[in-house]
Amino acid sequence: MKFLDEAKVYVRSGDGGAGCVSFRREKFIEFGGPDGGDGGRGGDVWVECVEGLNTLIDYRYQQHFKARKGEHGSGRNRAGGKGEDVILKVPAGTEILSEDRETLIADMTTVGQRVRLAKGGNGGFGNAYFTTSTNRAPKHANPGLEGQEHWLWLRLKLIADAGLVGLPNAGKSTFLAAVTAAKPKIADYPFTTLHPGLGVVRVDTREFVLADIPGLIEGAHEGVGLGDKFLAHVERCRVLLHLVEGTSEDAGAAYRLVRTELEAYGHGLEEKPEVVALSKADTLDPETLALQLERLEEACGQKPLVLSSATRQGVTEALRALMARMDAAAAEAPVERAAWQP
Repeated sequence: MKFLDEAKVYVRSGDGGAGCVSFRREKFIEFGGPDGGDGGRGGDVWVECVEGLNTLIDYRYQQHFKARKGEHGSGRNRAGGKGEDVILKVPAGTEILSEDRETLIADMTTVGQRVRLAKGGNGGFGNAYFTTSTNRAPKHANPGLEGQEHWLWLRLKLIADAGLVGLPNAGKSTFLAAVTAAKPKIADYPFTTLHPGLGVVRVDTREFVLADIPGLIEGAHEGVGLGDKFLAHVERCRVLLHLVEGTSEDAGAAYRLVRTELEAYGHGLEEKPEVVALSKADTLDPETLALQLERLEEACGQKPLVLSSATRQGVTEALRALMARMDAAAAEAPVERAAWQP
């Protein structure tokens, strides 16, 4: 299945049904009076967070969603039926934005969460509603109210506890494959990962979700390479695991390059807790390893971990460090969720 993390959709709720002008006509009843029923309410447009989805690919093939109109009222005081609702099903982590792509309407983070995007129009009153002591035979009824319509953006941000960042070919996909059951594409050339990936990590009887995104290069915030659009998928992460390739020319410079792109992207990524690890340590001789560790420690201001996904050197230590940082971050800042009703 192709990965799609952004889609534009048009939603329109149903118009209300019109009220009916009708009079009771039966044998032996001289003054039957008005008996026009009310119109039915138009259908609503809802968005619902469901299990089993991890992409917005369905909205590439259908962009327009219109609820049914309410039925018109009829004689004998019969009210029209309500229009059928329309439900947009989205994966957890989907944001609903207005057409300007800035105003947040809803943040769908919990399975089963439902938000109404467009309210159906009310049905019109039939002429029976307008009967008074002085107007015993009203000959008018109300039309139904129009529904609401919006152009909206759906933007998926994967929900993960920890996220992997680093330059292309830093070993992120290899690490994900080593610690989870995920099977990302792995090769010895840059930009092997073209779409974000998720995996469930199990360590010391505990579990957490780890996200891997395509690598960043210099100028990613300006669209160079694959750009930085996939960084949205680690915005929700409580901690980042920054992998720096040990075989790079200068580990310190590689670290600073990625940090520059994170700061240019913003959205709080540069402030997230970070665990730094020197990857592919099994390919380095002791002297080179010591030199790269020294450069990396000077650049990041903390003692980096030594990691080799191929031999599993330092893998458990890295996972435990992530767990400790996540626990600390969770205690400090509870997650806020947005909700909206039209």
